[in-house]
Amino acid sequence: MDSLESELARARDLDVGDLADAIESIGFECTRCGACCKGHPADGGADDSDPGHPEGSDAEAGEEAHEPHTATVFPDEVRRLQAATGGEGDGAGGGSEEYDWRDVARPMPYGLREGPDGPEGETFEWALQVDDCGDCTFYAEDDGGGRCTVHPDRPLICRTYPFSVALGGTSQPMGEAVDREGMVRAHECEGLGRDISRSEAEDLAAALKERAVRELEEAVAVRNAYDPVETGPGEVVVHDSEGAKRPDGRPVGDGDR
Repeated sequence: MDSLESELARARDLDVGDLADAIESIGFECTRCGACCKGHPADGGADDSDPGHPEGSDAEAGEEAHEPHTATVFPDEVRRLQAATGGEGDGAGGGSEEYDWRDVARPMPYGLREGPDGPEGETFEWALQVDDCGDCTFYAEDDGGGRCTVHPDRPLICRTYPFSVALGGTSQPMGEAVDREGMVRAHECEGLGRDISRSEAEDLAAALKERAVRELEEAVAVRNAYDPVETGPGEVVVHDSEGAKRPDGRPVGDGDR
């Protein structure tokens, strides 16, 4: 049994009660500050060669360079968000037609290289789409605080922030942990240390276990299905658990190869 399968078995064996105990011990209450939904200052300043930088956010305008918000999203979560944002409501755009895949997700920039025609190469995850400021496209501010316009359908990584579990193959949102309790890691958030009810801690713990299992299942599926794709200038391919896709969500080979 290799490393990913071993970690997946550990994730499936996680005890929700133990995770809830750890979350209660650390404490958490969302303050609607929006920090986890917005872009953040780039380390070391602007770098125009970094495909992760949104247009207009570098130092050309004399402003501090910002990295875009980066939150991983599974393929089925992208489709759910397409439906959520396409209905009549307060989602991004609030239109009556289903949103395009690219309105919801973008190729994870890590691993891509900057070519003469823009980012190119292969990557292995999807990230939530961002606006021109680098903020999550589904983030809005009103009444003095931030809100998610697709809150009932938000991805697991958003449901569980600022927590993660200490398992190899799972993601660490927003950098290294600032607190730990057992298997649970807490990442930078002004809501940490606040009282949380047992029922809320258990709901969060259940989502945290689900996310850990899903992330490892995705990693195993991507590894098993990976077949390198030769990319040309300006071409990007995303390998996910369903196979190789173009940035618009179409499978590689579907009418274009």
